[in-house]
Amino acid sequence: MHPETPLALPHARATELRTEADAYRLATTARRPVHLRTRVGWTLVEVGLRLASTPRRTAPAQAF
Repeated sequence: MHPETPLALPHARATELRTEADAYRLATTARRPVHLRTRVGWTLVEVGLRLASTPRRTAPAQAF
């Protein structure tokens, strides 16, 4: 058996993985970036919903 025969399969798999990684990298860079204005807007909506859903505490009445 040739000494490099057992290495053929790992080399082929490494090549496939590099190709997949390159394709993934290209796909992620082609994706539309999330704009800061949109992220801030949704964060404000989330904060507003949290404030609206929490029960309000009332201050105890003071007797004079």
